[in-house]
Amino acid sequence: MSWRIVVVHNTAKLDLQLQYLVVRSEMKTQKIHISEIALLLVESTSVSLTVGLLAELTRQKVKVIFCDHKRNPSSELISYYGSHDTSNKIRTQITWPQSVKEAVWTEIVREKINKQAEFLLERGKNTEATLLRDYVQQIQWNDATNREGHAAKVYFNALFGMDFSRSQDCPINAALNYGYSLMLSAINREIVMNGYITQLGLFHDNMFNQFNLGSDLMEPYRVLVDRKVCEMKPIEFEHEQKMKLVALLNEEIIMEGKHFVILNAIKQYVKSVFDALNESDIAQLSFYSYEL
Repeated sequence: MSWRIVVVHNTAKLDLQLQYLVVRSEMKTQKIHISEIALLLVESTSVSLTVGLLAELTRQKVKVIFCDHKRNPSSELISYYGSHDTSNKIRTQITWPQSVKEAVWTEIVREKINKQAEFLLERGKNTEATLLRDYVQQIQWNDATNREGHAAKVYFNALFGMDFSRSQDCPINAALNYGYSLMLSAINREIVMNGYITQLGLFHDNMFNQFNLGSDLMEPYRVLVDRKVCEMKPIEFEHEQKMKLVALLNEEIIMEGKHFVILNAIKQYVKSVFDALNESDIAQLSFYSYEL
């Protein structure tokens, strides 16, 4: 099972040699077997790669993320064929009943708000946590009354202050956005590996969003990023802070009574979502926790 997260943040040449990723920089040459790599983050725009390497990374389902000149994630490499039966999976995806998609989305929203409430309780924000618990009880089918949006306002103000807004240009938002981008890419990797496409979502339906389905599925995992950013308390957002968020993907959480690193928990979770959709059974959904 792949587990390494490889970050290239300086000028380098990347190529393929006997199933190894070869990273050549001015200082040294490093080799990493591709079977060990789960994620390759190309942080610098002064990195060159061979097409042969990109083709092999795609074949072995390594998620590749490219950053812009500000070293923020801007794009990712996605395979046309993530599974041997991709065409059949996409036909199935197109025909998922709307009622089943809405049922799954309702549970995802419920789980996200529950996770937000748990985190607020841990931080001593009892009043706000109680309010979020109330929102959970008020959730209607397909979150028709947008309890998710109401919860988000209460949640972020409780974490970062009443003057905080997600639209502000500040280190906290930069860290949140960076972490969410990494989490979305990890979710997208599993969607494609299961043979489905990221454009067709359950709730998200933006014609300009290539990752509607990933945007749906990642919602409960946003709280993991929020936790890390609160722990970091960034007063700046530079390379050191970014690497802490990259490392988050290899931290442990609990799923089905077992310890998983987050990358592998995402694998289990995404498969459970597809099982729920294909079997019309929300009992198939498997969410993470922090305690056995």
